[in-house]
Amino acid sequence: MSDLKLPDTIKMIITDFDGVVTDNCVYISDSGDMSRKLNFADVMGFSILKKNGFDIAIVSGETNRAIEIIAKKFDIKEVHTNIRKKIDVIKNIVEKYSLSEDEYLYIGDDVNDLESLKFVKNRLTVPHAPVALKELDGIQITENDGGCGAFREVADCLIGLKK
Repeated sequence: MSDLKLPDTIKMIITDFDGVVTDNCVYISDSGDMSRKLNFADVMGFSILKKNGFDIAIVSGETNRAIEIIAKKFDIKEVHTNIRKKIDVIKNIVEKYSLSEDEYLYIGDDVNDLESLKFVKNRLTVPHAPVALKELDGIQITENDGGCGAFREVADCLIGLKK
């Protein structure tokens, strides 16, 4: 059972992609094509959130087809890829939607998320994250790893489902 405790004031989930929605691996074929594995539980997390009226934003340091597919399938308007300084994008999203600090959360998994995680009030990471993230004051760590149900765990918490 998840121990996440999130306020019922959350309206938007802002998330990194690789390492949160994926298992943090890139698969490279002999022909050089790259792909990522998605867990259907995490994919269902997007569906659950959208059906329950939550907004979702993806802010990723990478550009990949998996993000495009998820964004199209779930009509995610805020998709920002190949972002080196995520905090600037997050601040712009927060301003654009006039969100208070209690109305959004951020999920990140690596050092390129550290500045953003320090900025937000509702911050989450995954078990495989570096110690620097896991030791942030007030951070919550999902029970499930990235790409193995972590995003779904957050979705379930927000809509009041417990496993």
